[in-house]
Amino acid sequence: MSRIKSVDCALVFIEPETLRTDASQTFVRQETILVTIETDDGLRGTGYSYTIGTGGSSVLALLRDHLAGTLPGTDARNVEAVWARMLASTRATAFGALTSLALAAVDTALWDLRCLRAGEPLWRLAGGAHERLPVYDTEGGWLHLPSGELVENAKAAQAAGLRGAKLKVGSRSAVEDTERLAAVREATGPAFEIMVDANQSLTGAEAIRRARTFEQLDIAWFEEPLPAEDVAGHVRLARSTTVPVAVGESIYSVGHFAEYLSAGAAGIVQVDVARVGGITPWLKVAHAAEAFNVMVAPHFLMELHASLACAVPAGMYVEYIPQLGAITRSAMVIEDGCVVPPETPGLGIEWDEDAIADLRVA
Repeated sequence: MSRIKSVDCALVFIEPETLRTDASQTFVRQETILVTIETDDGLRGTGYSYTIGTGGSSVLALLRDHLAGTLPGTDARNVEAVWARMLASTRATAFGALTSLALAAVDTALWDLRCLRAGEPLWRLAGGAHERLPVYDTEGGWLHLPSGELVENAKAAQAAGLRGAKLKVGSRSAVEDTERLAAVREATGPAFEIMVDANQSLTGAEAIRRARTFEQLDIAWFEEPLPAEDVAGHVRLARSTTVPVAVGESIYSVGHFAEYLSAGAAGIVQVDVARVGGITPWLKVAHAAEAFNVMVAPHFLMELHASLACAVPAGMYVEYIPQLGAITRSAMVIEDGCVVPPETPGLGIEWDEDAIADLRVA
């Protein structure tokens, strides 16, 4: 037996390491929700999720008021059963961001325990498909940066061996977006991948128009061009362009991903382990993508996605965008432009308990 003895829930505010802006918002701060579970066989696992700027206290309240109290006495080994029971207990609010983020914090803690119990790293216990995967940079491509700085940042990423860079789009005009992208393409050459991300800011017609201007620059993918609920719009866009359409960071259920995949609306799946509700549903999405011959390049959470992307056959890329440096002692290992997943048992994240205590707000 490995029954849950105690559950601690915390909220930590982390300031971003650089100014982050896109066509929809400015990254104010990361509100990180941490859940630590202790079991009666002496194990201690920690999981987490996050919000950008607002909502962290709401996720924490859902955990403390409705979920954490149901866990003591439960067998922590039965991860699927615990996830299903938590979802059922929040049926009135599921599916949606708050519920998914709360479930993810618990589920990742349970997977940490599962890996610790087995003495295996997450990437191997969850599948062990790849020993490494290529990394692309996001930190140098924010929308507020002028073209010259975008070029310098992309060249720096290229010099460091990274395989590509993501640039934010959704400027006032297609011409402005295209000029910025063209400057980077000219500076980095044809072998360096350039991804673009509109952060759900465009209409269907404008997304089709801009995709056609991006085609000449050999863009690797067009990310979140439209609001996530507009599946039909993504279908029309995907049929109109040779640029792969990437979706996933704002999709909160396995069923919604299934809708995109079956409709042919997703060329790249960017499932986010926190926003989809944890590792348990994340793996289901990744394997569904594989069944549709679609690759997985997860959104954000590089410290966790380094292991998950390497776990599954459809793993394609890991996004370089530091998230947890202020509260961890470990760092993602990159060799020759590829991430090497942690070999330590558990999630592979070494938490800095003192830093967490200093930054804890609730």
